Amino acid sequence: MLFEGQTINADMHDGGLAELRFERGVEAVNKLDTLTFGELRRAVDAIAATPAIRGVLVTSAKDNFILGADIFEFTGVFKRPEKEIAAFVGANSEIITALSDLPVPTVAAINGLALGGGLEVALAADYRVMSSAAMIGFPEIHLGIFPGYGGTVRLPRLTGLGPSADWIIFGAQQSAERALQAGAVDAVAAPKELREAALAMLNMAIEEKTGWQTRRRRMKESLGVAKEEAASLLANARAQAEKALPHLPAAHLAVELLEKAADLGRDAALALEAETFAKVAKTQAADSLVAIFVNEQAVKRTMRRYAKDAPPVRKAAVAGAGIMGGGIAYQSASRGVPIVMKDISATALDLGMSEARKLLAKAVETGRLTQDKADSVISSITPSRTYEGFENADVVIEAVVENLAVKQAVLREIEEIAAPNAILVSNTSSLRIRALAEALRRPENFLGMHFFNPVPKMPLVEVVRGPKTSAQAIAMVTAYAAAMGKTPIVVEDCPGFAVNRTLTPYLIAFLRLVHDGVDFQEIDKAMETFGWPTGPAYLIDVIGMDISHHVVEIISAGFAPRMDAPFESAIQIMLGVGRLGQKNGRGFYKYWSDSKGRPRKEIDPETERLLAAGQPNGKIRIGEEEIALRMMLPLILEAARCVEDGIAASPGEVDMCLILGLGLPRYLGGALKYADYLGLKNVVDRADNWAGLGPIYHPSERLRAMAAAGDVFYPA
Repeated sequence: MLFEGQTINADMHDGGLAELRFERGVEAVNKLDTLTFGELRRAVDAIAATPAIRGVLVTSAKDNFILGADIFEFTGVFKRPEKEIAAFVGANSEIITALSDLPVPTVAAINGLALGGGLEVALAADYRVMSSAAMIGFPEIHLGIFPGYGGTVRLPRLTGLGPSADWIIFGAQQSAERALQAGAVDAVAAPKELREAALAMLNMAIEEKTGWQTRRRRMKESLGVAKEEAASLLANARAQAEKALPHLPAAHLAVELLEKAADLGRDAALALEAETFAKVAKTQAADSLVAIFVNEQAVKRTMRRYAKDAPPVRKAAVAGAGIMGGGIAYQSASRGVPIVMKDISATALDLGMSEARKLLAKAVETGRLTQDKADSVISSITPSRTYEGFENADVVIEAVVENLAVKQAVLREIEEIAAPNAILVSNTSSLRIRALAEALRRPENFLGMHFFNPVPKMPLVEVVRGPKTSAQAIAMVTAYAAAMGKTPIVVEDCPGFAVNRTLTPYLIAFLRLVHDGVDFQEIDKAMETFGWPTGPAYLIDVIGMDISHHVVEIISAGFAPRMDAPFESAIQIMLGVGRLGQKNGRGFYKYWSDSKGRPRKEIDPETERLLAAGQPNGKIRIGEEEIALRMMLPLILEAARCVEDGIAASPGEVDMCLILGLGLPRYLGGALKYADYLGLKNVVDRADNWAGLGPIYHPSERLRAMAAAGDVFYPA
């Protein structure tokens, strides 16, 4: 044994071969943290000091190669000054470089995922043999950073500037076939043949049949590309970064780094990489996206804790078909839980089944499902005009019209039929669980399960605890949501729960802007530029004018007078002339269907005339920055109140609700993370400047106290 550690072992084999094996104790995956880097340094030194070694095989004892750096360590590192970050990254990069500078040939056997720092370790070897089942890539951009351990230096020397820029700025995982075509790996082998193939390549290198020393010299030299040529080769990547990733400085700085480093030797390029990485690590996007990663892991831990002792859901039922019911039925059945879908309307049932079939057909078309599997899924959805089969369901979901009396009546009917230990849930978006539970004899078995539309695409499910909901009911529904492939977050009962409660003042802010005379298209453009997937006018059209009005009306009444809007709103004006949004082709925009039946929007000149009636002071123009802040402040203030009221367990959970349920721009890190970035005093001061616009701009006393004390939602 050359070296034995907690994360790495190095030993000798016959023929002067050494194996450097990443083998992280009892943990399921290999990762690069301070412990691993320290052991890698010592293992490499031990190999370098052993003259008998003729070649080194780099392997993993886990199912995957290395999944990358320990992001939890980054949270502390990124708070340091730039120089310290550059020194930290540079020191770790030097250890990987020491592996690449061993005096003998090296081959990496990539048996599974090699991501981020894991791929950078593999790139440090002279050759790479990749399992046909493995995937490699640089996903760092999703954390607001780029590879910092040599990835921006070594990959371009293998694949060229343009392709390496695409890998770095978009972060996609690459298959073995694509990696081989790009030149990032040298051979592909079947999983069972990987080790032998890697050993064969290593022996060829030892026998001087591959020219490994020539290759290594080339890896140390510059790319030999003049600055003008580098700029030309990277022009497409630069344009893509500007268009697709405007809020991620890492993408733009990565392209700039590749251009600057093109005529530098390896060591100078590595130094520039560390220096530039440190700048990226101090950006808002990096801070926010790393915070999201940490919050996501916390949510997953909570989810596992809730679901640990929950009995499995073997059969489910949903009352209410249509698009929502069909989406829920599809999601349940596609994840292996058969479901009965009931509706009193044959038309609604047909729509629900059509929705499920459409989703399955798309999955088959894209290769995610075989036709046999799709047929099996659709056969496990049982459409019914009666409650037959509900008596055997472990969980029953009520998804009928958003009307208190109707929902109470349906829930009473279900409770009479369902098994005594069955869990009843309401897919309500705005009604109180407390009010719905009043009609039930077993309120301990009742809670909310708020799906978001479209169900298959939206990751969040708010699991809403009622006043008498049992811990077992919460556990069972949380486990069921997770089994459906969703991210369940447990929230407390209040009008709109976490997501729609926070969305409502955002929409009221939009309606106030329109009332004040701002063009709704300019508001949409400003918010899309800010990073939202859609502007508020288009969002209302997609949700439905009637549903949006109903939800805002119910939630604002629940928080009166704070969410009062004492003017005729644009939604009311649109509804007054029968405009419902996409569902009838006219809303703020008008819609037509393309060849695939997808709604396409276009400007409707009539809209401006209609809205003018609700703009007593005529039209005004304000800047995009002011529009964005007037829209965002009410959302931030309400998110802060959700934390104060204990609606979710932490600021991180509130922020994850908004990111997963609303599509809040990820580079913000969440409403409360964004508030920290702005500074709570600045938030309060700006809100006070607009206090005359209505109570949605009035901070809570608790937030004022936090601002005065210099507190933050995410302390270091």
